[in-house]
Amino acid sequence: MKKKQKSSRCEHSCRDRKGYALGGIAMNRAEQAEKTTKALYGGASALGVTDPEFAAIKERLIYGEVYAEEKLSARLRELVILVVATTNQTMNEVKRHTAAALACGVKPEEIKEAVYHCAPYIGLGKAENAVNAVNAVFAEKGIVLPLTSGQTVTEESRLLDGIAAQKSIFGDHIDAMRAAAPENQKNIQDYLSAYCFGDFYTRKFLPIHERELLTFSILASQGGCEGQVKAHVGGNATVGNGKEVLLAALTVCLPYIGFPRTLNALSCINEVLPEAKQ
Repeated sequence: MKKKQKSSRCEHSCRDRKGYALGGIAMNRAEQAEKTTKALYGGASALGVTDPEFAAIKERLIYGEVYAEEKLSARLRELVILVVATTNQTMNEVKRHTAAALACGVKPEEIKEAVYHCAPYIGLGKAENAVNAVNAVFAEKGIVLPLTSGQTVTEESRLLDGIAAQKSIFGDHIDAMRAAAPENQKNIQDYLSAYCFGDFYTRKFLPIHERELLTFSILASQGGCEGQVKAHVGGNATVGNGKEVLLAALTVCLPYIGFPRTLNALSCINEVLPEAKQ
C-alpha cells in the first residue's frame, strides 16, 4: 500500500482555505489571515502590537484574500513575492517571505536563485542587499552556506548559451536585433545576452518558464518598464505561462506594488493577450 506523502504546514493551510470553510464553518477574512500567518510564521507580526489597525488591513488583504485565491502554487507564490520584495528593497518582507517559502517547502537553492535572478533588472547592489537578508534567515534556520552551485555556463560559453536562452523565449528576432545594433552599441547587446541570459537564465534549480514569470513580476514591480513588460508578457506566453498565470502573478504582486503599477501591468497583459471576443 502506497504511503501518503507528508504535507508542509503551508500546504495544509492552503487546502484548508479552499472554499473558505473548515469543518463546514465558513471562515471570514480575519480568521483566514490568522490561520495562514500562524501556519507560515507561527503567529502575527510585531506590527500588530504597534499598529493593530494597519496590520489588520495588510494581513486580511494578503493572507485572508489574495492567498486564498490559490491560483499559483504556494511555492511559486512565495518566489514571486520574494522577487517583488527584492525589487522594492523591503528587506523585512524579504526576510518574512524567505521564512514563508521555507515553511512551504521551497528549497534554499530556489530561494537564492529567485533573488539572484533580480540582479540584471534592478542592479547588483540591490540584489546583494536581498541576498544578505536571505542569508540572515538561513543562518537562523541552520542552513549551511554556500549552497550547491547552480552555474551551468563557462566564460567561453556564456554568450552563446545566453543567446540560445533568449531565442528559446523570443525566437529568431534576437538575431535580427543583435545584427541591427549600431557598432558603438553592440557591447550592450552582448551584455544583455551573456550577463542577463547567459549568467542567470541558464542556471539550475528554476526552469526557464518560472524564471520568465519572475522577470514579468520584477518588471511590473518597477514601474516605467511597460515596453519590457509587454515583451515579457509575450515571452511568458511562448514558454507556456498563459494569461491566467500572468493575472495570478499580478494579483499576488498587487498588495506590494500598489494599484498604479498593477493597472499599468494589467494594460500590458491585455494589449499583448487580449480577451477572446464573445
